[in-house]
Amino acid sequence: MKKRIIALVLASCMTMSLMACGGKTEEAAAPAEPATEEAAPAEEAAPAEEAAPAEEAAVDPSNGEIVDGKFVETRKITVEIYDRGNDGGSDPTNNMYTEYIKKGMLEDHNVEVEFVAVPRWTEVEQINNLLAAGDAPDICLTYDYPTIQTYANMGGVLDMSTYLADYKDMLPNLFNWLGDTNIYWNRDPQNGTVWAIEGKRAVTARINTFVRQDWLDQLGLQAPTTKAEFEAMLVAFRDNADTLLGADADKMVPYSISYDVGWRAATLIESFMDPAISGREYYVNGFDDRKFTENGTKEAVRLINKWYNDGLIWKDFALYGSGDATEDDMMKAGYVGAFTHNWDYPWRNGTDSIAANLVRMVGPDAKFVAIDPFEDSKGTHTKFITSSAGDRKIFFPSTNEEPVACMLYLDWISDPEHIQYLQLGDEGVTHTVVEEGVYASMAAEGEAIMNSGQNIDYTITCNGLNLATPESTLKSLAYSYAEADPADVANAYEIAMTDSRAERNVNVGAITAEEGMGPALSEKRDIVFDTAVVASVDEFDSIWDAGYEDYLSSGGQAIIDERTEKWIATFGDVAEQP
Repeated sequence: MKKRIIALVLASCMTMSLMACGGKTEEAAAPAEPATEEAAPAEEAAPAEEAAPAEEAAVDPSNGEIVDGKFVETRKITVEIYDRGNDGGSDPTNNMYTEYIKKGMLEDHNVEVEFVAVPRWTEVEQINNLLAAGDAPDICLTYDYPTIQTYANMGGVLDMSTYLADYKDMLPNLFNWLGDTNIYWNRDPQNGTVWAIEGKRAVTARINTFVRQDWLDQLGLQAPTTKAEFEAMLVAFRDNADTLLGADADKMVPYSISYDVGWRAATLIESFMDPAISGREYYVNGFDDRKFTENGTKEAVRLINKWYNDGLIWKDFALYGSGDATEDDMMKAGYVGAFTHNWDYPWRNGTDSIAANLVRMVGPDAKFVAIDPFEDSKGTHTKFITSSAGDRKIFFPSTNEEPVACMLYLDWISDPEHIQYLQLGDEGVTHTVVEEGVYASMAAEGEAIMNSGQNIDYTITCNGLNLATPESTLKSLAYSYAEADPADVANAYEIAMTDSRAERNVNVGAITAEEGMGPALSEKRDIVFDTAVVASVDEFDSIWDAGYEDYLSSGGQAIIDERTEKWIATFGDVAEQP
């Protein structure tokens, strides 16, 4: 009955909300995991307001329902798990890792766990539907915080602050791993509510540009280190298609991007931004993680437009949406010379990775390597990486009738021993031991296949490799991709972190103008990016400017204005927060 009542209320509220903002649209592809799913932790600035110390809890906040960490009566919870639709992957709701978790939670806490699959590439839309219907899993996660805030304002999300305070002594792993920074990252500075906690990125590397090393060697070229050299390299690929691809010369793609231009050209866009951009300017425009409204983005897209009109970019990039495999298949077949993507993208998915397929299709010397070609105004290569808290937001819908059991689940999944097993699996099945404390991933089969890098879909509080010691983690990182040269992985990580700049937490309270606007603005943004890239050079300005103004008038400007007002109200009329 509770779920039915809440579903009716939320559905009614969402109907009115959607009517107000022009209807529901599909969410654009989220990063990547974005990105980047492994590395040494970046230092974090303290939250704008420290969490208030919890009052001393009662000896037993569960009132006798929990004895020695276990519920006296068995509890049942449901947990969201991403379905990535990997060809040949394992069932995300039923494999050796889900069994490990289920067995452990039942033995340690007397809690039965059921996994509920949500499509990765439309996760925001699906979570919206599940929340509105009152059918959301007890533990939900999303990269889109405004979705959580929208439902929280309608009574559809539980405030976690009381459970975090009352049960802190029962959650040592959760607090040890995430710390107050990540746990209270989203804490409202006015009323103290915590609608979601932030998973932690053990690796903050984000985006790299990759190039075919064998093509460089074949044409006698050096890896480019500037935009001009990169463009000259693309021209060389285009003009030597017969040499590089023979009978398949007509399939040549010098540089590949997808419909999600803002993500896939991230480091190029960031090279046009001021490397000394103030915290205020970055925050005010930072509601869009594709840097759409940041100063410099238009000029970056102008360059991409030039390359497109010069025949240097995949001409059909805008036709294939999120989750489509066409572009990856071109890379695997050997038709693509360069691309920009998540820092480790060529080596993901083991035997079905781009790197492994390229070797099979083209030959042992064919491979992509990371390069750093996009210089900024200072001659450096500034990259705006995520903070360690820029990960999935974990929350409980108000239909959750077992919030304490769910808290214990988050604690269990944050145990270092459990994280390490889920990331490594079994020796001889998913990894080998290179030396003491150093592990190399190997191709797995059947239910042992990891559908995501380092099994981040199960280690939801931990994104990226995090082993027993920092030394073990760093040494194993280069070996953590099956059928990859560890030296290439290490080089890619180093480049992704070169001149990197991690974002700080800016906590000024809820931005009401953002609520419910994420999917609609993301779709508009992608349309502007795509149409501007494929426009003629003469039409570029008019198409970009018209689309940009429409984006602002559709809600973007209201968000910028409210962020500006709340920055000033919180920190004063200053460029940097204290």
